[in-house]
Amino acid sequence: MADLGLSGLASGFDWRSLVDQLTEVERAPQTQLLRQQASLTTVNTAYGTVNTYLTSLQTKVDALNDADLFNQRAATSSDSDLATATADAATPLGKYTFAISQLATTSVQQGSADAGAALNATSDVSALVLSNAAFAVPVTAGTFTVNGKQITVATTDTLQAVFTAISTATSGAVTGSYDPGTDKITLASAAPVTLGSAVDTSNFLTAAKLHNNGTGSIASSHALGTVKTSGALASANFATAITDGGSGAGVFKVNGVSISFNATTESASAVLARINNSAAGVTATYDSVNDRFLLTNKSTGDLGVALEDVTGNFLAATRLSTGTLARGDNLEYTVNGGGTLVSNSNTITSASSGLSGLTVSALATGSVDVEVKSDSASIRTAVTDFIAAYNQVQSFLDTSTASTTNSKGKVTAGVLAGQTDATEIGTRLRRMAVAPVTGLTTTLTKLSDLGITTSADDNKLTLTDEDALDSALADKLADVQELFTHTSTGLGAQLSTYLEATVGDEGSLLERQSTLTKQATSIDDQVADLERTVQANRASLITSFIAMERAQSNINQQLQFLKQRFGG
Repeated sequence: MADLGLSGLASGFDWRSLVDQLTEVERAPQTQLLRQQASLTTVNTAYGTVNTYLTSLQTKVDALNDADLFNQRAATSSDSDLATATADAATPLGKYTFAISQLATTSVQQGSADAGAALNATSDVSALVLSNAAFAVPVTAGTFTVNGKQITVATTDTLQAVFTAISTATSGAVTGSYDPGTDKITLASAAPVTLGSAVDTSNFLTAAKLHNNGTGSIASSHALGTVKTSGALASANFATAITDGGSGAGVFKVNGVSISFNATTESASAVLARINNSAAGVTATYDSVNDRFLLTNKSTGDLGVALEDVTGNFLAATRLSTGTLARGDNLEYTVNGGGTLVSNSNTITSASSGLSGLTVSALATGSVDVEVKSDSASIRTAVTDFIAAYNQVQSFLDTSTASTTNSKGKVTAGVLAGQTDATEIGTRLRRMAVAPVTGLTTTLTKLSDLGITTSADDNKLTLTDEDALDSALADKLADVQELFTHTSTGLGAQLSTYLEATVGDEGSLLERQSTLTKQATSIDDQVADLERTVQANRASLITSFIAMERAQSNINQQLQFLKQRFGG
């Protein structure tokens, strides 16, 4: 039998369209409930915005209600090139003259020079390839000039090959040699030798430390061999071979901090970096020009550097332990013409000056005045931040609770129009903002005394007289503080109490939002119940119409049989 669930298959009547229409009619109560739910959600969202703005206002109010705000200090320097300064609440107000006679500098442990071995053990340099030679500056390929003759050099050349090239270019007039005893190269001639030209492209003469002297014999100005900081310590050309005790577990101490090293696998650069990254408090470097290692204190002042080889001889081989200490200077200064004070650091604190909370950073020698005042700028910012947060709340409430009329006379109500909770918030805030604060012993009892007023047009606050605020902060700071922070009756205390009762964990606004949320959720349940009824009624109608189709189909079959039987 054909599917009688198809609308009108037997009856010719489109009953399913009728069922759909009846279903939609029956859903009308749901539509109304969903409109109510959307309205509740919109109102709840608006209250959420109010909550956010009030919470922001609460933060600004708490800042004004904090006595620490009014105890803050601001320090200004008469010459920021000589010194800068900061102060905290403990710093006494006043002007202080700092006469800085000496800045603090760092101490440097200077290793003995010539930590590196000579370029070559003998005068025979026929096997000493330039790229492998431990020059302080690696030799570059190119050309250099001797007595006006150009010599070409490659990094793969031996030092002897360079000497031969010099002799050939000068027709034997200039000869080169190397002395392992002095670790120097000498260029000799019967006549004065002239080195270099403006078009030289190789740095050989510089690397060899050869400079014109107007004579026929020019020797390197310093010993040439240096330490190869990038190679393994054991083969880094140290004058004194580095050992790590034979186990790869060498240790030395700098200022009591243990530094490990492996002479076979680690380079000098790696060990220096380990020192720098440790808590030893020094910066380790290698001076290739003077072939010596340096340890510079990270802290200024006349401080020493403690050194100890524990396992191996790193400090001895680098000649740090046999070097000299270039002592740093301490900062020396006076305050208000008093006796000389001393500090290791160029940052002066109460530890040396005795001035609580005052920090002065000395930048150069000379006399500078540091004035410590109340930080009125921070207080002023706190006041203007409060005004901005207050106005944000009132502006949103004014817009949300008002109704507007367009040119055709259509009235549109604000999302919170008629919501007494919203109206009450704006009213209460305005009342507290304009009313005099009771219980004060000062002449400043209301915001208008600080030049902060309201208008009849809206609930906003406006700083109409900036001079009044600045004058009060400069001359009546204690009165301003009492206006905001007076226990229980101060404006800050009043607002803080009200805002906590409104947006606190158990605040009335959160309770209102909770109620709206529950109402919206309840509508979901009601809509679900109504929809179940709609679906049940729809199923019943469909069942009835299918039964009708079945009956109609039977009748149609009987009529067809009778027509066939009686020839109709």
